[in-house]
Amino acid sequence: MAELRLGSLFDGIGVFPLAASRYGITPTWASEIEKAPVSITKRHFPHMLHLGDITKIDGGKLPPVHIITFGSPCQNLSNIGKREGLAGSQSSLFYHAIRIIEEMRCTTNGTYPVIAVWENVMGAFSSNNRLDFKAVLESFTKTDIPMPTSGEWANAGMVRGKDVDVCWRLLDARYWGNPTLAQRRRRIFLVADFRGNRAREILFKARDLQSFPTSCGEDRLSSTSASRISAQKTRGKIPIVRPFQERRMRSTAKDKNKTGFIGSFGRTHDPFPTLLAGSLNYFSFWYEGEEEEGFIRQLIPLECERLMGLPEGWTAVGNKEEVISDYARYKALGNTIALPCAE
Repeated sequence: MAELRLGSLFDGIGVFPLAASRYGITPTWASEIEKAPVSITKRHFPHMLHLGDITKIDGGKLPPVHIITFGSPCQNLSNIGKREGLAGSQSSLFYHAIRIIEEMRCTTNGTYPVIAVWENVMGAFSSNNRLDFKAVLESFTKTDIPMPTSGEWANAGMVRGKDVDVCWRLLDARYWGNPTLAQRRRRIFLVADFRGNRAREILFKARDLQSFPTSCGEDRLSSTSASRISAQKTRGKIPIVRPFQERRMRSTAKDKNKTGFIGSFGRTHDPFPTLLAGSLNYFSFWYEGEEEEGFIRQLIPLECERLMGLPEGWTAVGNKEEVISDYARYKALGNTIALPCAE
């Protein structure tokens, strides 16, 4: 069997390459402009070619790859942004990824890439009066795609275009991984197959994920195992952990919305809110019956890595052994992809 190769656009900290490498796919090149994420990725994948600014890349001159992955900027699509949609200065970079795919296919007479994978926020279903997702589908299929009769895009679906099969599915990170993650993170994953009709098999067919060490470079206990041991040492005390929805807390306080404000305080078994690049995530901790001795603190970068399903320490050090700042780690982790979903 021929070696499968992958190219990663809007690469971030190399989550798609990490997922691919775990299944025998060779990460070949990546495009990213943020300094810290590039350094992190170079450390873990020293043999990958780094291309820099996506707007300056000619897809016809790149080493051909079987798979191109990209989580294009979501700032203009997100429900918490200004919602300029695909016309926004950042989210419009999506079209450069489509251009690069087309240039590579033209140069290789339609041979490469075989598969493209796109990831983005749930807000892409609704931005620009729901026309942005229609534009996404039409960019892949080169076919006019009608709006759903319901007026809304389903959380999963498929369309066919000119020699391409496209499927999409909304995945919530909290239900993925082994053990499952404790973070609510709903993202659209779209698979385009340019050589057949395997997109639905790739995206919808149930599979068991392989088991990998949770540590980066050394064997450590997983977060779940560590939590279990900590519980054993509590001598019968019941630990209570409750995450805050900080953004909701601030907005409801500003609006004097008492019900919404109270609702922003998580319950014991609630997942953590979605990690964001521009805010910190807090939680409260106490032992049952000892609330007055409890405390509130923010997640540390290591805990954020665990919530993304990444190996511990993945973002801690760059390729020149430089220590990555907590600020850069929080930003990179808030922008990245949950590893179990990518796998």
